[in-house]
Amino acid sequence: MKVDKFTIRVYGIVLFEQKLLTVHENLNGISFVKFPGGGVEPGEGLLDALKREIREELNTEVLVCEHFYTTDFFQRSAFREDEQVVAVYYRIQLADHPKDGFMVSEPHQTLTFFWKPITGISAEDFTLTIDKHVATMLIS
Repeated sequence: MKVDKFTIRVYGIVLFEQKLLTVHENLNGISFVKFPGGGVEPGEGLLDALKREIREELNTEVLVCEHFYTTDFFQRSAFREDEQVVAVYYRIQLADHPKDGFMVSEPHQTLTFFWKPITGISAEDFTLTIDKHVATMLIS
């Protein structure tokens, strides 16, 4: 099946005290583990989208931002067969760090944030292909 459109996603890699911030998300009954972040809205730049997503999810501000990786291979969306995903990752620092198990709940979505020791991280800790690739890059 061909793809008819792109979706652009932007994510933050948050390292603090030798731990990596990960998110367990349940969206409309589908569970997955990912990096914090989300979709870029029309008319929005990448950094503005990342800062908005972090503000919405964690109620804190991004202090430092450095580009880490942009998808360089074809990836079909795990949720929509007709979409290709392009994901951009930034290393970021936060004004405030959430506690382990911090949860944000909305009608069709629940986000639970966990800190994982960076020494124990593997690609298998993540659900989606691009996140697995980024995790591998972080540990190599």
